[in-house]
Amino acid sequence: MIWYEDEIRQLETKLRNLPTPTNKVVFYGSSSIRLWTTLAQDFPQLDTLNLGFGGSTLAACAWFFERLVVPTAPKSLVFYAGDNDLGDGRHPEEVYLFFLAFAEQMKRLLPGVPMAFLSIKLSPARWNIADQIRTTNKLIQQELEKTPDWQYVDMTTPLLGSNGKPRSEFFESDGLHLTSAGYRTWQEALQQQSRIF
Repeated sequence: MIWYEDEIRQLETKLRNLPTPTNKVVFYGSSSIRLWTTLAQDFPQLDTLNLGFGGSTLAACAWFFERLVVPTAPKSLVFYAGDNDLGDGRHPEEVYLFFLAFAEQMKRLLPGVPMAFLSIKLSPARWNIADQIRTTNKLIQQELEKTPDWQYVDMTTPLLGSNGKPRSEFFESDGLHLTSAGYRTWQEALQQQSRIF
């Protein structure tokens, strides 16, 4: 986890410099969150805080949860991770265990705080592991259904075309990160499905 430290410290500094760092809707997770730079415009009715950090895995999000998320005392949490774990060759069952570790901290340190888990996207760059992504999403969805204040939000299907494959206009040239059109699609999906707002 050492290689995340610089960015984690930057986020900690950002939190210290906020006039009011608490009671916000916190968006937490990997670069798909970090690069969502239009959160304030996309959700003007919400007081949002972006705590995404690049390249992060679900394991890393669990590791840094107490340092980054807990001090913000969030009103609710929007969480996206797992993409990079699978891209690094982790198995769905391993990623599910990382999620359980994250969930345990959430229940212990932020009891009663609503959470929306954004499903892991199918992307052109990771189409070769599409089955693992689907399996991981299913495992995590089943776990989320056990907690009334938690929700699984399908952010995967809206990015797919009628052929069931990712639509290229929603992805940057790297085939992994979202374009502005991709984020607009996510915004709409989250607004339509989420119960935590």
